Amino acid sequence: MSFSEIKLWILKLRNGQRSDRYYQPYCEFKGRFNRGATVAELKGKLEMIVGVSASCMDLELFSVTDQFLQKLDDNEALLGSFAVDDDCRIHVIDRSGGQLGEFTDVSKVEKFELPDDAYDKRTDSVRSFMKKQRVGRHNEGEVAKKKAEVAAREEEEKAAAEAISVGSRCQVQVNGQPTKVGTVMFVGTTDFKPGYWVGIKYDEPMGKNDGSVDGKRYFECPNKYGAFVKPLGVTVGDFPEEDYGLDEM
Repeated sequence: MSFSEIKLWILKLRNGQRSDRYYQPYCEFKGRFNRGATVAELKGKLEMIVGVSASCMDLELFSVTDQFLQKLDDNEALLGSFAVDDDCRIHVIDRSGGQLGEFTDVSKVEKFELPDDAYDKRTDSVRSFMKKQRVGRHNEGEVAKKKAEVAAREEEEKAAAEAISVGSRCQVQVNGQPTKVGTVMFVGTTDFKPGYWVGIKYDEPMGKNDGSVDGKRYFECPNKYGAFVKPLGVTVGDFPEEDYGLDEM
């Protein structure tokens, strides 16, 4: 299976440094990455770029409009399984403590912050660079296009979710993963991620949870039998449970 590439901005920050517009990154890089790469493989590539061991990296994903989306904390997940588009930004947080020196305890350091209008006038900032390059939210045409695409996809997901009923048998197809069969246990929005999700109880222990995420339960099932999938990856139909001959002698 082939996967397309994605253009990403990579910014390196040290542990304890806020991931916002007021801070200058230690380094920044723009490159192309394969959507079929796992988070672990992405970290391996970033090691050579930012000089941080993969085991000491925390990755945070930001949209083209500078909104924090989520942490990339599942090393087995594919890059393409996240809401990532061209010109999204990934912050690489260095947890190694390198180069922190005497200021390891940032609570004792007086923070230097600028009002937004003052920062906007600086010519040596990341924002200034992005404006000149018309990157991310500073490319108005591209931002409008991305917003329209996101809105269209949200409507498509909503329509797909409304066509799925709890209790239905289904088949699940997610890029880079084997086809799975199970029963729909939940349809709707969740607290852990935006958008519509379908909770599935798989016939085999090929899931990631027991129907709960971050302490909130959405449905009941044994551990590793549950998963949440985007509606567009779910096909409802006549998918009977496999008969493994357990009742035969």
